[in-house]
Amino acid sequence: MLADNLQQVQAKIAEALQLRKDKDLVTGDSVTLVAVTKNHPPEIITDIEALGIANVGENRVQEAKHKQEALGKHGYWHLIGHLQTNKARQAVALFDLIESIDSEHLLAAVDKEAARIGKVQDILLQLNIAHEEQKSGLEKEEYLALLPKLDEYKNVHVRGLMVIAQKCDDIEQTRPVFAAGYRAFERLQKQRPDIDLLSMGMSHDYQIAIEEGANIVRVGTALFGERDYSLKF
Repeated sequence: MLADNLQQVQAKIAEALQLRKDKDLVTGDSVTLVAVTKNHPPEIITDIEALGIANVGENRVQEAKHKQEALGKHGYWHLIGHLQTNKARQAVALFDLIESIDSEHLLAAVDKEAARIGKVQDILLQLNIAHEEQKSGLEKEEYLALLPKLDEYKNVHVRGLMVIAQKCDDIEQTRPVFAAGYRAFERLQKQRPDIDLLSMGMSHDYQIAIEEGANIVRVGTALFGERDYSLKF
């Protein structure tokens, strides 16, 4: 079933890329699929890697730690959930890319912990374009205030942006959010030419996110089915 689900997701990614091919987007013409394994057993990571998917996404530091201790660290790990500053040390040790930097305070904590172990930590800045109170992310004013300060942090490498759209019955309503995310990315890349990653879209809306410019999508349920919240990590 996992192989079939992956094939369906990859087909939909290819279809979305075909629909955007004439837009000449600065995010390129390919998409990285991140397999989100939150609330699934560690073995599922081995299964998806055997099918050729090396990018693993986790929402929580503690769950990623448990799974890496069980399996060893294979592939390329993305932290996609909210990160508390007191977990920054563990996050820097566990993850290749932290997608959810949502404040200057957190950025400073990650920079400090990366410096402590001699690492330059790849990160994305998370924007709250949908302006949902329950979601993390930098508001426009916070984001614009942070941009001139980024070079002060020598042990983080800002690779791009992450955006989460609002939940809604009509997924077409997510399109303006993703389009705004792409415009922000395009402006940022003009200021910082090494910017290359735009993470937008999850299981219910990744096709629209790709059409609007995402080059990373974070997919869990469409691959693995419903999460098992009885699992404790």
